[in-house]
Amino acid sequence: MSWQAYVDSHLIATGQVAEAAIIGLQGGVWATSKNFTLSTEEQKAIVDGFTNPDQIQASGVRLAGQKYFTLSVVGRTIQAKKAADGAVIVKTKQAILVAVYRAPVQAPEATPIVEKLADYLITAGY
Repeated sequence: MSWQAYVDSHLIATGQVAEAAIIGLQGGVWATSKNFTLSTEEQKAIVDGFTNPDQIQASGVRLAGQKYFTLSVVGRTIQAKKAADGAVIVKTKQAILVAVYRAPVQAPEATPIVEKLADYLITAGY
């Protein structure tokens, strides 16, 4: 399956995720939903957020030019919020899944979808 199919079929198609991307831990966007562009600086900040959680908690995270406040960094998952919308960012062995949800969807609806895909990718070696 292509990386784009994971974004389209496993995240966007659920109706719980509005925008999504898969980025590599070593850099680069592997797949993204339409009109969701993560700059090189945004990608780096996301990757660095897992090695330096204090920084991302203090400054928040930017996704496609929009600033989100970091609510938590726990293990492999970063939770962020922007007004009624939010983001779930989950790290696998080689990649990071970035998913944005829009109200009325809330974190308890979107998070399990992103984490389930992350679990699958981890078992597949990614």
